[in-house]
Amino acid sequence: MLRARLLRLFLSPSNPIVKPSVLARSSHRRSQRGFGLGEFRRGFSGTLVPELTTDDAASTAGADDEIERIQREFEEAKRNFDNIPEVLKEIPKMNPEGIYVNKNVRLDTIQVYGFDYDYTLAHYSENLKILIYDLAKKHLVNELKYPESCLQFEYDPKFPIRGLYYDKLNGCLLKLDFFGSIELDGCFFGRKKLSVDKIVEIYGTRHIGRDQALRLVGLMDFFCFSEACLIADIVQHFVDAKLDFDASYVYEDVNHAIQHVHKSGLLHRTILSDPHKYLVKNSQVLQFLQKLKEKGKKLFLLTNSPFYFVDGGMRFMLEDYRDGRSWRELFDVVIAQANKPSFYTSEHPFRSYDIERDTLAFTAVSRFLPNEVYYHGCLKSFLQITKWKGPEVCKVIYFGDHLFSDLRGPSKAGWRTAAIIHELENEIQIQNDERYRTKQAREEYKDFKTTGTVDLVLNLVTSDTPVCEPHAQMSAWTQIEYGL
Repeated sequence: MLRARLLRLFLSPSNPIVKPSVLARSSHRRSQRGFGLGEFRRGFSGTLVPELTTDDAASTAGADDEIERIQREFEEAKRNFDNIPEVLKEIPKMNPEGIYVNKNVRLDTIQVYGFDYDYTLAHYSENLKILIYDLAKKHLVNELKYPESCLQFEYDPKFPIRGLYYDKLNGCLLKLDFFGSIELDGCFFGRKKLSVDKIVEIYGTRHIGRDQALRLVGLMDFFCFSEACLIADIVQHFVDAKLDFDASYVYEDVNHAIQHVHKSGLLHRTILSDPHKYLVKNSQVLQFLQKLKEKGKKLFLLTNSPFYFVDGGMRFMLEDYRDGRSWRELFDVVIAQANKPSFYTSEHPFRSYDIERDTLAFTAVSRFLPNEVYYHGCLKSFLQITKWKGPEVCKVIYFGDHLFSDLRGPSKAGWRTAAIIHELENEIQIQNDERYRTKQAREEYKDFKTTGTVDLVLNLVTSDTPVCEPHAQMSAWTQIEYGL
């Protein structure tokens, strides 16, 4: 009886979800289920609804209340669904230039602040990714004898992201979620996105097992954008040309080209030859460093880059603000070519660097002198010389952008870490967009759950890093007396 009454409710002219056109078509669809009402397979025809007699009216009295309750819940749910955009206006948006904390940090207890250089103190324009891509591409053709047609490749800023993995056996670029599974839209062979069926065909399942993980290489540093794009373009070129190739060779060659661009100094010299094109000036970084010095904090610079490159970049970025004074005066210790991440585990000695002669001294380093520069070294010697160890070790925070070189090592050493995640700014801006928020809210309401997954690399960053920033403008860090 309740079923019959529900049918009358759904067939009511006042019901907004049933239209005359639907009813007219339904009589011709004998197999249509319609609204999920079990065995009613023939559709909504007037002849299917049983007539109620006086005898069974009493037995359906209780059903009337139930029907009214269902109708009220339906109308309320419909109103709530339609009002989602209004509700969104009350939900605060995130600050794309903000600081996000994963663990409590008492800044009044932090006495020592350390910084990486590239993508931390130094900000680069998108032109740098294009430069790395082009230089590596030319090296592949000129030195490794790749086809000259590869010179026509162009860097695509919309394709790569940080944290992809390359499968050296199958030649696929993968984006893995928190559980180590391939995301539905995160598997590419060349520039072609693979379907779920194709992913299962290649890997057997979306989950990457331990044996499969051994052949994956992570693309994590600031070279990864150019590297991932170039790998995909090379693979796609071979596929289009119907050429057999070994996917591991593609990675080895592209990675060799990328490393050559970096280690040969070609990249550094090109940047310094036209700093306006590649470096972005940021006065807020200087203000933050000066604020720290005024508060009596200790500062150190720890970078893998050579000194001449760091010096040229810092002088360019601060030339309008320092009145001729050396940027090295801002730091108590300056260490270049530190060879991170081995810096945190090795016992390599420090060497004093002669700026004028561009040479390394042979005498042992027993203390760090102001305005001097040091090369190599290790964490053990660093703590012994500075005395920043024992209870003091918990009062050090290090800023960097690379998961393994800048964040994991310091975390294991007991330092606090702050991750500079440049991609976070754009992601937050997208999530603040009204169209995106409306779409996500409707999907969440409809399914009663969110469908997003946590990226594997993001999880690694947040598990090792108490503080994350979209970039290092650091204007919010001026009040360092307070914990975040």
